[in-house]
This record gives sequence, structure tokens and C-alpha cells, in this order.
Amino acid sequence: MLTEQDYKDGQILLIDKPLQWTSFQVVNKLRWLIRKNFGIKKIKVGHAGTLDPLASGLLIVCTGKFTKRIQEFMGQTKEYTGTITLGATTPSYDLETEINKTFPIDHISEEILKKTTPQFVGEIEQLPPVFSALKKDGKRLYEYAREGEEVTISARKITIEAFEITRVALPEVDFRVVCGKGTYIRSLAHDFGKALQSGGHLSALRRTKIGEFSVADAVDPEIFANQLRAEIETT
Repeated sequence: MLTEQDYKDGQILLIDKPLQWTSFQVVNKLRWLIRKNFGIKKIKVGHAGTLDPLASGLLIVCTGKFTKRIQEFMGQTKEYTGTITLGATTPSYDLETEINKTFPIDHISEEILKKTTPQFVGEIEQLPPVFSALKKDGKRLYEYAREGEEVTISARKITIEAFEITRVALPEVDFRVVCGKGTYIRSLAHDFGKALQSGGHLSALRRTKIGEFSVADAVDPEIFANQLRAEIETT
């Protein structure tokens, strides 16, 4: 049974973030639950790496003194699974924005897909999406993008340890990626489509691992709420 002091001393909570939730909403929900259930005014709660609302999966949430370990977790290797839809691009590289261009996919075979993946493995240069929270001159990139302003973005070195195709049902291609800090899977989807002489955008994403932590051990925020209430009632 975890006590109020346990949460203040520090806990690592593994949450399976649902679709449409922001990472900020998860943190707010957990902070509110802990405060309400223990009748306390203040407790530190933070997450170790944002997941977009259109992605689900593992979110590490730290409480109390363990919020100091957030940077440590953010630097760890991550694993994702998801779907790239080929033959079309979107400005955000995912489903946040509408399709803006379409491309042929008749020439794409399973063999070509598997021959193309190795060029994205290792240390590579990647351009972040224009629809991202990265800042340039004190303003977030997505703010420029929504205002229709063109902005020059610099490529960044990232490391992709594994990129494999797990299902082919064109135009959809399922994948598994193991990557380092700063990798944008949306950019990978976009660049993969381009490398296939077509287009591509990310249509589904799930984070399955961060370091040694797995989504298999994570719980939905509502299940966490029920578990917390049950613990309080039995103490």
C-alpha cells in the first residue's frame, strides 16, 4: 500500500496514455487524484517525455522527489509501433492536418519496403516537423506553421537502432522502431515515403518501451484512479 509519504518521497508510475489525451492532461489528472485522495495541497508530478494526443502508450510519470529523475528517463532509448500510410502527405506528417498531396504507390512492393528501411538505421540527420513544439526565436514551430509563415529548420542528428516493417497492406505499412532521444516518428514516416519515391504520413503510433520500462506493465489513468481509491479505502 502506497502512502502519502511514499508519493512525496518519489514514485515511478507507468501509465498507458489513451488516444486524444495530452501528456499534460495525464499529469494533471494524476496530481489531482493524489491530492484529493490524501487530502494534501501540493505534490510534484511530472512526465518523462511527451506523447502527442494522436499517440497512445507508455508515459512515465514521476512524483515527489523522483521528478528530479525525469531527465534521466527522457534520455533513454524508446520503442514505438505504428502505421505509416503511403501515397499521401500531410503538413503535420500525421493525421492532425488534412492530406495536401497524393502520390502513386503501384511501384512499391514488400521487397522495396524492406530494402529501403536500412537507410534509416544508425546515426542519421532528421528534419523535425514544422508542426512541432520546438522553439525558434522564442516561438514554437507549430505557431509559425498555423500562421502560414515559412521558417527554416535545421536538421538534427538522431540515432535509430532498429526500423522494421511488421505488416504490409498497402497503402498501410506497420512498423517497429527503436530510437534515441529527439527522434520524430512523424518525420521518419514522411522521409520513408519520400525515399520510396512516393509520400507518407503517420496514421497510428504507440510507445511500447522507454529503457527497461514496458507498456505491458502500465495502467490506464482510470484504472490508476480506481486502484488509488481502493488503497485509500483499505487503509
